[in-house]
Amino acid sequence: MKLIPAIDLIDSKCVRLFKGDYSAKTIYNENPVDQAKAFADAGIEKLHLVDLSGAKAGHPLHLKILEEIAHSTNLKVDFGGGIRNQRSLEDSLNCGAAQVNLGTILIHQPEIASLWIQQFGAEKLIASVDVLNRKVKVSGWQKETGIEIETAVQKLMEDGFIHFTITDIDRDGTLGEPAFDLYLEIIATFPNIKLNASGGVSAQEQLSILESIGCDGAIVGKAIYEGRIII
Repeated sequence: MKLIPAIDLIDSKCVRLFKGDYSAKTIYNENPVDQAKAFADAGIEKLHLVDLSGAKAGHPLHLKILEEIAHSTNLKVDFGGGIRNQRSLEDSLNCGAAQVNLGTILIHQPEIASLWIQQFGAEKLIASVDVLNRKVKVSGWQKETGIEIETAVQKLMEDGFIHFTITDIDRDGTLGEPAFDLYLEIIATFPNIKLNASGGVSAQEQLSILESIGCDGAIVGKAIYEGRIII
């Protein structure tokens, strides 16, 4: 299982939110490119880069930072946040993203999912599914959909998605524990899924549990920045 550090971007700074609350943010580094270089120097291979400002605005606002990280490190960056049309998707790939996380558009325009899988390939795209009380939320975690997580995953897998980032919003940034039961159920129901767990990781032993469950990766933010997990 891959340990994937997260850099969340607001106003070009590396931040973390608490339970998805934009008003409850902590700045961990004023220079996200330097932070990415530090991860690369520590031997990290993958980076989860989220444009939180873009997710809220509806279009990417930090493509330049993506490009700087991609060009100045060997990190394989999966990038997301505000990608609501094909132009934004192509811009993200052209700026160096190895993979692109898609969320809101897959829910609001479900017909686009299979088309983009055919056009860009299943290895380039990640379905980013953010849940609160097992219901999907979109638009930077700001809007309810009422869609059950299992329904969303099943539809997207039928469309050809293999890679998923599933975030339990209620655990994100809390330094509690991941949604072990949720991930266990999803992997049992969809055994071919490649699932990156996101939200709540606070201790090294939790990574071992996620690996035993069958997660493909674990996205970790605050626990790394606050020294609870050493990379």
